[in-house]
Amino acid sequence: MKNLLLKFFGVAFVAASVASASVQAAELHVMSSGGFTAAYKVLGPRFTSATGNTLDTALGPSMGKSPEAIPNRLERGEPADAVIMVGYALDELIKQGKVVPGSRVELADSRIGMVVRDGAAKPDIGSVDALRQTLLHAKSIAYSDSASGVYIERELFKKLGIAEQVMPKAKMIPRIPVASVVANGDYEIGFQQVSELLPVKGATYVGKIPESLQSVTRFAAGIPVGAQHPKEAKALLDYLASPDVQPEVKATGLDSVTSH
Repeated sequence: MKNLLLKFFGVAFVAASVASASVQAAELHVMSSGGFTAAYKVLGPRFTSATGNTLDTALGPSMGKSPEAIPNRLERGEPADAVIMVGYALDELIKQGKVVPGSRVELADSRIGMVVRDGAAKPDIGSVDALRQTLLHAKSIAYSDSASGVYIERELFKKLGIAEQVMPKAKMIPRIPVASVVANGDYEIGFQQVSELLPVKGATYVGKIPESLQSVTRFAAGIPVGAQHPKEAKALLDYLASPDVQPEVKATGLDSVTSH
């Protein structure tokens, strides 16, 4: 009888272990937007190998009308356990009841930088006046269709007092990386968040625009209402925000969050 009981408990223990292993090995559906993508591509595989969970990732902008935009994906009912996006766009989803309010995690700050084509002279953008002169002398200017580009088009040119002179030669580039249209020679200079400029081959990173003119974009993450694996998703978000991974985050052109 004792042996039978021991055998029974042994089988039950193995079954429980297998069940818990299958619970732990979840496939997480993650939606991520441009600025944090380079860091996510480095850190995601590490999370996978440490936990056994796999990541199924859909990339798309934090806002806008394209079908790939994260709010539009959620609206269509695409499955998501975690969303990584521009903080104020995430706040909007929380307001709409689509993301769990208490799940918001601060990830990184992203600043705007500039590129030229490989081999071209690097213009001076180290001061407000130097940036103004560079923009005035540039033959063509490209900027993104996300948060940084909206700021450049609506505010930066006006702050510099040169909107009338530069708007005819400036263009918002939808969907593709701004650095790619500079790399192929279509535009002389390009502006986007630094983390989105650095990975593009054929373009040389010049630097960030002056701090007094910066528009800092906060990247944050959250767990959508109805997520299938909220516990595992929380572990992923906590890992992406942890102090241990900050060197990797910074290496992709992002800045650590200084204040919450």
